[in-house]
Amino acid sequence: MIRWVFLASMFHLNAGAEPNQPVYKTGYSTIMALGRALYGRLDAANQDIISSQPIVIDPDTKPFVRLFFAPDEPKPQRGVTISVGFVDLANHIAHAKAIDKIEKGYFDRYLKILATETGETALKDLPNDTNPAYWTDQMLDEQQSNFNSIVGAVVGMKLANHYLGYYEKYKGQLKDNDNIYGLLDPKEWEKCVSSGIFNSLDAGYTVEGLLPFLEAFDKMPARPVWSQYFIPSTVRYAKTKKQIERIQSDFFAGRKRS
Repeated sequence: MIRWVFLASMFHLNAGAEPNQPVYKTGYSTIMALGRALYGRLDAANQDIISSQPIVIDPDTKPFVRLFFAPDEPKPQRGVTISVGFVDLANHIAHAKAIDKIEKGYFDRYLKILATETGETALKDLPNDTNPAYWTDQMLDEQQSNFNSIVGAVVGMKLANHYLGYYEKYKGQLKDNDNIYGLLDPKEWEKCVSSGIFNSLDAGYTVEGLLPFLEAFDKMPARPVWSQYFIPSTVRYAKTKKQIERIQSDFFAGRKRS
């Protein structure tokens, strides 16, 4: 079943591109490499809980990252399911933030568009996205760095729910793959942030792209419903930002995770 989801997603990620249209370097193979890297930096006890390839891709246009569990043999598979909508979201925010370096105000303009997205259809393209200045090698390198930061941290934080025991604690309340972040108490959310960010940093992904990704939801007049897959509706970005920056500082100073 998982292989069919992968194949459908590979087609979706590459469908629709016009001949000679610029494309991102950050697609299916990048995501699978991110998943393997995150798994590879977990300690042995947590690797025993998480699948060696912890990412499954779903062709849904709604942006989400959901916990994945399958009662397989000899042991269950545990990981996350990420939607093609989330891949588009990460690509767009990563790119908009990169463009903002040469065109101030671009990121905020894009957020006004993003705030109207319901997830029922594919995300709208970035404003004026055919501008050649947006697709230089330097721009795409910046976009890719931001993308890796976003996906590495978001997936790392969601995977933490498995090895911290929150999936087992709340699975009876999860309906139709509903979002677990709406069930965590504040301390549990902070623990997911701490564990997931350390995992992502250890795999080589800094937080520079993640911060504008999370900040985006606070800048919107009203958060889209699907934003709760990435940050609880009750959490303010400023507090989480301080925690993430402290975690990165501790990591590079060689201090143990809190």
